[in-house]
Amino acid sequence: MRGLMNKLVSRSLSVAGKWQQQQLRRLNIHEYQGADLMNKYGINVPKGVAVSSIDEVKEAVKSAFPNENELVVKSQILAGGRGLGTFQNGFKGGVHIVKADQIEDIAGKMLGQILVTKQTGPQGKVVSKVYLCEKLSLVNEMYFAITLDRKTAGPLIIACSKGGTSIEDLAEKYPDMIIKVPVDVFKGITDEDAARVVDGLAPKVADRNDSIEQVKKLYKLFCERDCTLLEINPLAETASNQLVAADAKLNFDDNAAFRQKEIFALRDPSQEDPREVAAAKADLNYIGLDGEIGCMVNGAGLAMATMDIIKLHGGTPANFLDVGGNASEGQVVEAFKILTSDDKVKAILVNIFGGIMKCDVIASGIVNAAKHVALKVPVVVRLEGTNVDQGKRILKESGMTLITAEDLDDAAEKAVKAASK
Repeated sequence: MRGLMNKLVSRSLSVAGKWQQQQLRRLNIHEYQGADLMNKYGINVPKGVAVSSIDEVKEAVKSAFPNENELVVKSQILAGGRGLGTFQNGFKGGVHIVKADQIEDIAGKMLGQILVTKQTGPQGKVVSKVYLCEKLSLVNEMYFAITLDRKTAGPLIIACSKGGTSIEDLAEKYPDMIIKVPVDVFKGITDEDAARVVDGLAPKVADRNDSIEQVKKLYKLFCERDCTLLEINPLAETASNQLVAADAKLNFDDNAAFRQKEIFALRDPSQEDPREVAAAKADLNYIGLDGEIGCMVNGAGLAMATMDIIKLHGGTPANFLDVGGNASEGQVVEAFKILTSDDKVKAILVNIFGGIMKCDVIASGIVNAAKHVALKVPVVVRLEGTNVDQGKRILKESGMTLITAEDLDDAAEKAVKAASK
């Protein structure tokens, strides 16, 4: 529940007023894309090539790794836990160290297949590309991240001399080894800041001054590219005494999409919930869940209250959907299309408290949606507020079979009852 709340808060409660319709999304890019970006900033990364077919695998091995006896083959999905994941075809592990003569076989078992990890959910994610990387001889693994910190109102660098496992596990096992270095957003990172980070990483063989420069380059990337998160786990030392970003995760602020067109062109919609992709195109705040009652509400707070009261009456919400305060009829139609595209939805609850959002607009949208979408499930409607009488009249004159409700409690009870039939 806490994870859901955080997700809802991050996407909805932080927007207000005229921005309420915007869906707050943080762009996530693939590992190979992140490595390419870091390489452009002079950050040490393993040599690698992303491929999407067996023919490309053959060409990459021949041209990029002609003298390598082993390579690391990494499935590319936007989720963690790949190494311990399982493909739906039965093949285990999304990351393998492979002999040169087995690369095509292993890549073939990954490409086009669905990989299920602890972070994907049971539905998994499709592997459209694999990343072929040189195998490095690592002598030490550390953890490094830059994120945004509310307390210090700026970037915060987190470092740990232990790495290779999740930061949650590190915090539990080695809490005293984790250091946090806030950076003054106006001054930028200083040599002293970078030195404190390197001291926290405690590299064993890498040159200290070179390591300081790597930290400064990572910070430069974070700021110039409007990142919300830059996480390297592990940040490793190689046998050649080099500090290398062996694996990285980068997220970017959607508010910067207008000036980061090159970055946002890397977005991979195939890795996202198609309902959320459709909602974003329609400028709707939508988060898919696993319940049976589809919800369409105006306002994030009312949407969350609606979900709570559905649970109170024994039902489970199928989504969070906030149409905002200025939704058009077209957006209401799109909202219904998204709700009805979910096979798990057994009933739809429309809960509108008209303030800026007018009840007659919602009512007209519902009627038009019925013309475009085959409504095969019961629809419970509760309207209150601006133009409520006009809205009720539009629905009544439409001839649609709707279940009306007087208040939210009544609406939730009727929706749960309708979904259970």
